[in-house]
Amino acid sequence: MSFLLDKLFSSVAWGHFMVDILNGQRAVLLTFLSVPLGLTNAALGAVSTFYVIAGALTQPIFGFLADRFGPRWVAAGGVLWMGLFFSLGLITPGLAALFFLMIASIGSAAFHPAGTMQATLRGRTFFSGRETTTAAYFFFFGQAGAFFGPMLGGPVLDRYGTVGLIGLTMFSLPVSVNLEHQLRYAVKQPPIIRSAESGGKFHLGSPANTVLLGVFFLVAFFQAWAQQNMVTFIPKYLSDLGMSPSTYGIAAAFFMGGTAIGNAIGGNLADKFGKRRIMFLSLFLAAIPLLVVSAIGWSPWLFVLLPLAGALTGAPHSIIVVVAQRWIRIGMALASGVILGFLFTSGAIGTLISGYLADILGFPMVFRLTALLALLAAFLTLLLNKFTE
Repeated sequence: MSFLLDKLFSSVAWGHFMVDILNGQRAVLLTFLSVPLGLTNAALGAVSTFYVIAGALTQPIFGFLADRFGPRWVAAGGVLWMGLFFSLGLITPGLAALFFLMIASIGSAAFHPAGTMQATLRGRTFFSGRETTTAAYFFFFGQAGAFFGPMLGGPVLDRYGTVGLIGLTMFSLPVSVNLEHQLRYAVKQPPIIRSAESGGKFHLGSPANTVLLGVFFLVAFFQAWAQQNMVTFIPKYLSDLGMSPSTYGIAAAFFMGGTAIGNAIGGNLADKFGKRRIMFLSLFLAAIPLLVVSAIGWSPWLFVLLPLAGALTGAPHSIIVVVAQRWIRIGMALASGVILGFLFTSGAIGTLISGYLADILGFPMVFRLTALLALLAAFLTLLLNKFTE
């Protein structure tokens, strides 16, 4: 894992950690604010949806800018933007706080395409073609941030309220400065990557292959929906069962910690055993802990089941992104922005639907739906064949 010592890779990895340690506050923070602001489950899902969509829909724009002008200011500025507006959301009273939080997500949108492109390029160019592995570790750092975010945020909210989280947002400044410095030496993508390294094996002009692309995006949609259901609603579910912010913050952190580990393992295994095989196995097995979570209510076993569910639903994430970078032939950062924007939007739309269902049918039914989504995604991967190789 010598790429972890690479200064440029580590700068984008730590940038990802910073961005997602703030993104990881979303579910816990909104749950904390839901009582004083009077948010229903549907409203909670809607606010979470708008937060994600505000960042998701702008990712292709920032991907284009990173392709056109380089990743340096796009990525570094994104980290700084997020820290600033997240801080404003923490100190602003009333519903206006939600507006600043949604604006903060645009910083996340700026960082992700540029950072993802650089992480993949480092693996492809300097580390013997280990593109899925370096992409996986890039996402590992982000998901580690999403793990530590609620783990730290829950107890801080419990003791100090929203202002206490300023202690996290302040670190965005040094991270942004380091990122700007290291990306001065970023390697631009060569022309062959812009046209995809298909070797003539796959052409999207074919009707059959266009259908395969649609199936691929459907897999991505179901995987993202399943992930966001758990991230958004586990804290509210446990809050409704009488748990404290510290408890539901740690539970959310355990899920994201499992996601980070699963993503890193999944990326390594995909480079060794094939992308489609790992996607199928992880999504198929994910249905088991998800179904158990839906059945047991509050139990200490959740601290075993949630990281397992996170690992299995999260393992395909970097695989999906790397496949999209190869086959969406519009520039590597732009392709990253398109697939990440699609994943985030899919999760957000799914969360909106699930929030409505939770108000009508309850959270256990939503978690059963999540298990079904994982199974559907798993069986759809069997149709992808050479598209993922």
